[in-house]
Amino acid sequence: MGNCFRRSQRITEIPKAESFSFPASASTTTHTTSTENRERESHPLPVPTGSEKSSSHSRAGSLPNPRSEFEILSSPDLKSFLLSVLEEATQNFCNLLGEGGFGCVYKGWLDRDTLTASNPGSGMEVAVKRLKLRGVQGHKEWLSEVKFLGQLHHPHLVKLTGFCLEGDHRLLVYEFMPRGSLENHLFRRKTTSPLSWEKRMKVAVGAARGLSFLHNCDPQVIYRDFKASNILLDSEFNAKLSDFGLAKLGPTGDHSHVSTQVMGTQGYTCPEYMTTGRLSAKCDVYSFGVVLLELLTGRRVRDKSLGQGHTLIEWVRPYLHEKRAVSRIMDTRLEGQYPRNAAFFAASLAYQCTRPETKRRPDMAYVLEILEQLQSPKCNSNNHRSSSSLLSRESQLTDNKSPKPGQVRRVSDWSHGFECLG
Repeated sequence: MGNCFRRSQRITEIPKAESFSFPASASTTTHTTSTENRERESHPLPVPTGSEKSSSHSRAGSLPNPRSEFEILSSPDLKSFLLSVLEEATQNFCNLLGEGGFGCVYKGWLDRDTLTASNPGSGMEVAVKRLKLRGVQGHKEWLSEVKFLGQLHHPHLVKLTGFCLEGDHRLLVYEFMPRGSLENHLFRRKTTSPLSWEKRMKVAVGAARGLSFLHNCDPQVIYRDFKASNILLDSEFNAKLSDFGLAKLGPTGDHSHVSTQVMGTQGYTCPEYMTTGRLSAKCDVYSFGVVLLELLTGRRVRDKSLGQGHTLIEWVRPYLHEKRAVSRIMDTRLEGQYPRNAAFFAASLAYQCTRPETKRRPDMAYVLEILEQLQSPKCNSNNHRSSSSLLSRESQLTDNKSPKPGQVRRVSDWSHGFECLG
């Protein structure tokens, strides 16, 4: 199955993390606004580099660096739909899957061969995102998704089937993701079964592969809105990144960052970007660390039960100095069914990703390698000898250089004693 939509169920019971937008010169005080204030820029599209691990299953579009709106919408990989076709496919937009500040998402059916409307229950299931009318800004947000997903293809990115541009109507058509969003599985406890340890690690690895792919494109792509609600799951719990409305091309040449208006979701956005407007791939790494902590703890980054002034990152930190203490932060819905060693190092890795110092965070290629090793059968055993805390050592994960292409970093390189691979 393919990817689909930003929200998979109606947003009624669970309060969502707030989106915000303010000038780069603003102070650290966040001003919560609607997504209407998001700003978009039009840039040449990137192509993946040969160093990307999953490059054999990934490709860029065939158009060479489109710059104009006409070129973006002329992608041979995308279908331009008539509004009437999508109305028929969704039974006049009555099969609501989810809604939010961006608009609404509906389930529909299309013929696999002709991509014309099909009867409910037959043909190909799709998710149709209908954006709210927000003038020029809404159009830019819609165009940003078409721009990136029209040419970037990867097993862990949402697949965009096509779009509709008709009058004031802006719609996007994705493959349907039957398991919905990670957010629903973690936080809608009354409507979903708890995710097992194995499924949580599978989601983490899949999402890391998607981010690593984006960061290894040339030019680099910064996702800028990595959070649980933007991670969609197929029938096998494979994770795919959706909603590229905030995606932006990264720095080129000798530049370490790009400067832009601060946009994102409060709690997931790295501190240096919020205070200076300087954006780099390490901002995505920070966001990934936050989501990894949410996967481990089953708590939102802004969980009111943590106490006033405490974030999930601050709450977790004291428990990372001893492996036995990690059980106090783990999601109680796991009922203790997880490998202590792997859980300890996953939590430590998440904390390293969320370090305030940009340079001390690992890159996503490195994070992915560690997660894949933690996912191995040897790491999913509790019979390994104890290791010292990562946080109490001078030589920590992020003090080590990221591995060179083709070089596999072993967990033991940074664990000082915990050797999953023998």
